Amino acid sequence: MMSVALLDGSVSVWDAFVAAAPGSTFCHLAGWRDVMTDVLGHQCFYTIACDDAGVWRGILPLVRVRSPLFGDYLVSLPFLNSGGPVGAPDAVATLADHAAALAQRLRVDLLELRTRHLVSAPLRLSQRKLTVRLELAASGEAVWRAFPAKLRSQIRRPQRDGLDARFGVAELPAFYEVFARNMRSLGTPVLPRAFFERLSRAFGGLVVFGTVYRRAEPVAAGCGFVWHGEFEMTWASSLREHSRSAPNMLLYWAFMEQMIARGVRVFDFGRCTAGSGTHRFKRQWGGVDVALPWLQWSPKNIVATPSPDRPAYRFAAAVWRHLPLAVTNRIGPLLARQLP
Repeated sequence: MMSVALLDGSVSVWDAFVAAAPGSTFCHLAGWRDVMTDVLGHQCFYTIACDDAGVWRGILPLVRVRSPLFGDYLVSLPFLNSGGPVGAPDAVATLADHAAALAQRLRVDLLELRTRHLVSAPLRLSQRKLTVRLELAASGEAVWRAFPAKLRSQIRRPQRDGLDARFGVAELPAFYEVFARNMRSLGTPVLPRAFFERLSRAFGGLVVFGTVYRRAEPVAAGCGFVWHGEFEMTWASSLREHSRSAPNMLLYWAFMEQMIARGVRVFDFGRCTAGSGTHRFKRQWGGVDVALPWLQWSPKNIVATPSPDRPAYRFAAAVWRHLPLAVTNRIGPLLARQLP
């Protein structure tokens, strides 16, 4: 018999469980709770499933994202690609049932459990998103040799143009500069800079920032996480005015070299929509598609959290692209925190 309880002050116990749980990700770490509450202002329900002896058997971080403009959502985990229940199968089932009951009690518009593996639960399965994963050889030279000639040529182009990549926490300001400009070009509100600053403090060496420069100007940048021998590129951007030099190609290759040096053996390109331009970009590196079997419940038959890609937001996105950067950087973080 399983019982559920909310996390109290046992953050170290939570993280120790996450570190040992099969299928866990960096999204499950307790540090996200403070990021979600302190930086983004969301209500969190970090839930534990225990057996009769009080032993932890499973965990589920849940975050409620409420917005009078976009709706009311209960997500594990918003703004990220994973975070669904992990642990023993019976505990995972109990946590999924608990999440559905909580969603009904709170009367949210949509519950979404962003699982990486199929979970047995009486919830709707959504496979609208997938990721691309590339197995990395033990050396950069071996990975390079496996690339087709066309891909190697695309990586050499920014190198010939004198672009170079740099890594470290010191790259956070340059990352955010490129990220904010690119999000405005896409017509999408940008997350606050304080969000990334808190990530750097909360997760230390697990979070990696990298930037590609043309001399002193940052032209492409990425941010991702290392966890259990894998790396996920969670956010990546490049400036359109520099697209002829293909700085995004150097960005991804430089990240791969960094990860190989750290002993990482899987490069996860992050979520995308099948058949999209982003999907095609990720597939060219030789990885394989992996479905993301997210679980959902909705009283209104809603099938997705709000996204600027949806038709209802296309006009707003077109207007957003033409606003001054100073305006989008000021207003965007207020909106982005409501788009899980």
